[in-house]
Amino acid sequence: MHPIVELAKKSIEEFVRSGRMISPPAELSPEFAARAGVFVSLKKHGSLRGCIGTFQPCRDSVAEEVIQNAIAAATQDPRFAAVTGDELGDIVYSVDILSAPEQIETIRELDPKKYGLIVAQGLKRGLLLPDLEGVDTAEEQLRIAKTKAGIWSDDQLEIFRFTVARYH
Repeated sequence: MHPIVELAKKSIEEFVRSGRMISPPAELSPEFAARAGVFVSLKKHGSLRGCIGTFQPCRDSVAEEVIQNAIAAATQDPRFAAVTGDELGDIVYSVDILSAPEQIETIRELDPKKYGLIVAQGLKRGLLLPDLEGVDTAEEQLRIAKTKAGIWSDDQLEIFRFTVARYH
């Protein structure tokens, strides 16, 4: 298991068992010390169990983003009840470190297997990670991201793409 995934797992296990948030490692490798958006996804028996993240850095390091977002994925995803101690052995973890988003002009610049997508219209924002099962076209990716954001028109729609480094 990659150290970034181990940190997400350890963060969730400690928080679920004791209610305490762990501290980042004392010595941060360059990978942990960098600043980037981070998404933590949890699956149980092959089905999504939680996913929370930040599309731009909100904390001082990737390590801090992983800890915060892992706990949020386990306890604050509004689609699911909080993860319980009984479930911890069944959770499979995935951590995506996001590149900086780049604005694009047309969906022809997208590839849903390679790029994630952020849509924005005014204060509404929607994000879809790349390489998701069942999302095979840029049109489908755009439709899902717009729906997540509550965006129903293309008026003044901004589209951004990003790549991820995905760790399991």
